[in-house]
Amino acid sequence: MLRSTKTLEPVANRLLAALPGKEYQRLRPHLEEVTLSFGEVLYESGEIIRRVYFPNHGIVSLLSMVEERSTLEVGVVGAEGMVGISVFLGAHTSLNQALVQGAGAAMSMKADAMRKHVGHEGPLPDLLRRYTNSLLAQISQTAACNRFHAVEARLARWLVMSHHGVPSNEFRLTQEFLSHMLGVRREGVTNAARALQRRNLISYVRGRITILDRAGLEAGSCGCYEIVKLDFFAKADKRR
Repeated sequence: MLRSTKTLEPVANRLLAALPGKEYQRLRPHLEEVTLSFGEVLYESGEIIRRVYFPNHGIVSLLSMVEERSTLEVGVVGAEGMVGISVFLGAHTSLNQALVQGAGAAMSMKADAMRKHVGHEGPLPDLLRRYTNSLLAQISQTAACNRFHAVEARLARWLVMSHHGVPSNEFRLTQEFLSHMLGVRREGVTNAARALQRRNLISYVRGRITILDRAGLEAGSCGCYEIVKLDFFAKADKRR
């Protein structure tokens, strides 16, 4: 649900923060600060995109519909990016479901206003082109990861990546939610979580996962994390 505030807090989103002052001031009248609630669906697959979101805090999962009632996470968007990149690419509908997996806040603007601002050359289109390239790299690597790597290593990677956008070591996650994220049955999620718990990397109790050892969790992740980290989060840091 869209909930806005009257004033804008300092921008934590790295794309917006990387804009020159004058360019950001051009966008500012069109931006609203909104709350991202856990489990909130920003768009369904095939739905018209009416607003785009620049997360300040929190994580949004991009989910692909595999078959009826079955989904698989293909990418995540946090403070380094934008939800609704299809608008920048000239499309009006979303290819994926966009689901809030980590509560937070975002700067949001109407899709029509975004189209006007990216309809000419300038700092914003340039940043979005580079971000789109990084997002596509993440989606491609995630597809390979889901096919070739063990569930335990994939869960570790998923937790570490999600931790980038959530200012807490604790995640509110059910088995059903994780099974959709990783594309495996619930028992597969349970076994992977127990394995990480036995290694004292996480605590998993009643739908909540707490990261106990971030460095150990990174070491237990599949190699895809390092690839995505170097291409995605490192570039985002340089844009600050």
